Amino acid sequence: MKLASLTVSLLAMALFSGHALASVYKCTDRQGKTAYQALPCAEEKTALKIDLTTGGATDLAARQKQKEQEKQLKQQKELEQKIEKEKLLAKEAKRKKDATEQSAINQQLIKDNPVQYTAFAIPPYQHDKLPPLVKKFEARLPEIEKFRRLAAQKALATGDCIRVESDELSVTSQANLLVFSVGCSTAKNFQYTEAELLK
Repeated sequence: MKLASLTVSLLAMALFSGHALASVYKCTDRQGKTAYQALPCAEEKTALKIDLTTGGATDLAARQKQKEQEKQLKQQKELEQKIEKEKLLAKEAKRKKDATEQSAINQQLIKDNPVQYTAFAIPPYQHDKLPPLVKKFEARLPEIEKFRRLAAQKALATGDCIRVESDELSVTSQANLLVFSVGCSTAKNFQYTEAELLK
């Protein structure tokens, strides 16, 4: 009986439309009442689009729900990416700030002790003009500036270094083990690893 009713409804729609329909919409409202129409369903509880050529049906409500879920997932991913980017920017800003502070301590040390340090003994590394070697380890720039100071102080403490002439990151440095080279006015050079400087 239902099949006959559906057939009659579809035939009537095809005749009155003036042209053959490619698809029809099966709409069921909240009261459970079903209707077949040529236009998309409005606010029905369920909506099926029936292809008259193939006989296949598409659940429009399910498709819409899937689209909304995909949209929400995309928005969530974009939000997570934005948060992650902000974290990286904040981390980078803190790293630059900490490195600048350590460099300022170095310069003050040189200014307060002109006999033990030449004016350019520990030249500050500029964030946007890092030497190639330092660039490799820029994530550790605050530590590098601190260790340069400690290396100079350790060299002076030996008694064999009267005045620090240069204090740089050594080419023998590795990601997990930085090495510093200190040149003195006595023509002596000292090499210290970060592990030695932390003792």
